[in-house]
Amino acid sequence: PRHLRHLLRTTPTIAPVPHRSLLYVSGSQCSEFLNGILATSVPKPARGPFFTTILHPQGRVLHDAIVYTKKDAKAQDGYIIEFDSRESEAPPLLQALKRFVLRSKVKIQDVSNDFDVWSIWGSEKEKSWDGTRQWNWARSGVVEPVWSEDEPWPWGSEELSIRDRRAVGMGRRVLVRKGDKPSESSTHETADHDTYTLHRMIHGVPEGIFDIPPMHATPMESNLDVMGGLDFRKGCYVGQELTVRTYHLGVLRKRIFPISVGDYSNASTSKGMPSSQSDIKPFYVEDLPPAERPRLRGTGKLLDTIQGVGLALLRLEHVDAVDKGILKFQIRSEDIGGRTWDIRHWWPDWWP
Repeated sequence: PRHLRHLLRTTPTIAPVPHRSLLYVSGSQCSEFLNGILATSVPKPARGPFFTTILHPQGRVLHDAIVYTKKDAKAQDGYIIEFDSRESEAPPLLQALKRFVLRSKVKIQDVSNDFDVWSIWGSEKEKSWDGTRQWNWARSGVVEPVWSEDEPWPWGSEELSIRDRRAVGMGRRVLVRKGDKPSESSTHETADHDTYTLHRMIHGVPEGIFDIPPMHATPMESNLDVMGGLDFRKGCYVGQELTVRTYHLGVLRKRIFPISVGDYSNASTSKGMPSSQSDIKPFYVEDLPPAERPRLRGTGKLLDTIQGVGLALLRLEHVDAVDKGILKFQIRSEDIGGRTWDIRHWWPDWWP
């Protein structure tokens, strides 16, 4: 949106990614082991890094995760799983994975103290692979990216690095030794982690426990299908049954949208933002005859904000009515003399 373009940072930039943990999975059977747990296919031999989802057996999201390749000391395939390190309702991932090892020839270790996570964007190099998307649609409203057959692997092939294709414009993501900076630091501006958070929210990318609440969020409502974190054609994996059933037989009623908060004609609106998890309610723009009023079922949910930009889980029927000028979104404080915030969503131009 025009009123937010001054926040969009397009110059070559590197920024640290906060609140991330790293687990290294290695061993001769690590590919088969992860293929039975992750919601995306894990090729053998490894072809490169990828974005994925770890689900609860009932199909709720435990973690959204980025998986990097890293050979072990015997030059065998190994993978580093990057995920949100903050405490949540989900069981600790290291313990959860170890429960599935049984007799598999797999070793799992925490390497969070060995690496830092950085995001890199704004380079001309990205434009060669970060372009227009193609999509597959299901009747349920689920959407899958279709990667070009000209690409050997859509997420890149470098160790400890991934093309962040969750959204057009996200750039790359790399692991570097603890305390170091990426090699691009000599040619890119270095920003702080809030700059990265703003960058991904403007691009409509949910990440971590506030945007995708563990044990509560469903993968398609959290846009994990659009971002390439689900495979609906692979064999059995944890949480597959409900996910595939929704794909074929369900109806998608909610999505996460990027939003702006407040009236941007006033620079002071960055202060006093509504709290996360506030209800976003639809209201009629004007008095309408009862026959023209859509039924206002349910509410949306504000997930997180930074500098007046955020992400929200919104009902698609409400979004449609707002786009038609029938409804508007607001958060209204329940306090005496409480504030009202206008919520404006938008459709990222790369979306299907």
